[in-house]
Amino acid sequence: MSASLSRPRVGVWLIGARGSVATTVVTGCAAVTAGLHPPTGMVTETPAFTGSGLPALSDLVFGGHDTFDCPLPKRAETLTAGGVLPPGVATAVTAELAAADGEIRPGGPTPGDTRSQAELITAFAADIRDFVHRHDLERAVVVNVASTEPASAGPDAPLPASTLYALAALRAGCSYVNFTPSEGMHHPVAAGEAERSGLPHAGRDGKTGQTLLRAVLGPMFAQRALTVRAWSGTNLLGGGDGAALADPAAAAAKNAGKERVLADTLGTVPEGEVHIDDVPALGDWKTAWDHIAFDGFLGTRMILQTIWQGCDSALAAPLVLDLARLTARAHETGLSGPLAALGFYFKDPVGEGPSGLSEQYEELVRFGRSLGLGGGGGGGDAQSEGKREGERESDDDVRDVGPVSGPGTPGEAL
Repeated sequence: MSASLSRPRVGVWLIGARGSVATTVVTGCAAVTAGLHPPTGMVTETPAFTGSGLPALSDLVFGGHDTFDCPLPKRAETLTAGGVLPPGVATAVTAELAAADGEIRPGGPTPGDTRSQAELITAFAADIRDFVHRHDLERAVVVNVASTEPASAGPDAPLPASTLYALAALRAGCSYVNFTPSEGMHHPVAAGEAERSGLPHAGRDGKTGQTLLRAVLGPMFAQRALTVRAWSGTNLLGGGDGAALADPAAAAAKNAGKERVLADTLGTVPEGEVHIDDVPALGDWKTAWDHIAFDGFLGTRMILQTIWQGCDSALAAPLVLDLARLTARAHETGLSGPLAALGFYFKDPVGEGPSGLSEQYEELVRFGRSLGLGGGGGGGDAQSEGKREGERESDDDVRDVGPVSGPGTPGEAL
C-alpha cells in the first residue's frame, strides 16, 4: 500500500510507561488487535461510537517516559504471575511490548538531577517530537498514568513532575490526558499555557472502582429523596500505588476526587472519611468498602454497604485506550481546551458537566456523535476555535521557575 493511501497512525505517549497500567494498556491493545481477547471494558468499541472516526487500535503507536528501567516484556511477566494478565498473552505479544519498550525515554526529575525546570520541559518535549517524527505520526496524545504525587506546596514551590510533563506535551503540540490525581495541567502555570496552546486536554483521576460506584449510588439517593447522613470508605491496596498513597499528602490528593463526586451528586458532603491502607501483599489488587448511613421515610435509619474487589490495572487500561482515541479524534477535528464531555471517565473532570454516571454517559455518546460529524458540537467546554499548529507560543514562553524537586515519576499502577 502506498504511503498516500495508508491510514494515519496516532502516538500514545505514556508518562509512567513501565508501570502496571501502562504495561496492561500496551499488552491489551496488542491482544485485542490480534483477536486474542475481546475489547471488554472499552466503551469506544461499542456500537454507539462506530461512526465517531476514532483511530483504530491497530493504528496506535506507544512510547513514553519513566524513571524505571525494567523492560516491558519483563513487567508483563510479573503481571502475568500476579494474575493481572491472562496466561500466554504477554508471550503472544512480546514483539509489540519490545517495540513499545524501545520507545521509552528516561523521565525525571531524578535524585541529583541538576537540570532546570525549563531544561527538563525542553528535553521531554524533544523526546515526544522525535517519537512523532520517526514514526511519521499524524499526532500524539500524552497520557499520565504515573503514581500519585503529593499536592503542590504552593504557587512559589517548584513545579511537580506531572506539570513538567504536561507542559512538555503542550510544547510538543500534543493533546493531554491526566489519568491521575496529580496536578498536571491543573497547575496555574500549565493551565495558562493550555489555554494559549489551542490544544484539547482531559482529566483528572480515572474513575475505575469505588468512585465509579459512588457516581451511580449518589444520584440514586438524591433522586429517591433519601437523606444520606454519613458515607465512609476504606481502600486496601498494594503495588506502587499503595506505596505512593501511604504518603498522607498523596492520599489527600486522591481522596479529593472521591469527595467531589459525593458533593456534586448529593449537593452536600456527608460525614465520614475515606481511608487508604497500603497492603503490599495485595499487589495490583484492591478492595474498596463503603458504609452508607441514610434516612428513609419517617426518619427510619438504614444502612447500605458495598464491597468492590478488582484489579486497578485491568480496570484502568481500557479507559486509557478510550481516552487516547477520543482525545486524538478531538484534536483532529479542531477542538481545543478542556474536554468536559469526557467527565464520564474521571473523578475530578475538567470543565463543566454532569456528575452522575448516567448523565455523563449520555454526554459522552453525544460527544462521540459530534466527532463523527467533525467535532462541531457536544464537546462541553472544548472550543472549536483556538490556536492550531503553527500558532502556538514559542518555547521560551514556558517560564523557568527554578530548580526541580520531587522523586521523579515512578511508573506504577493508579
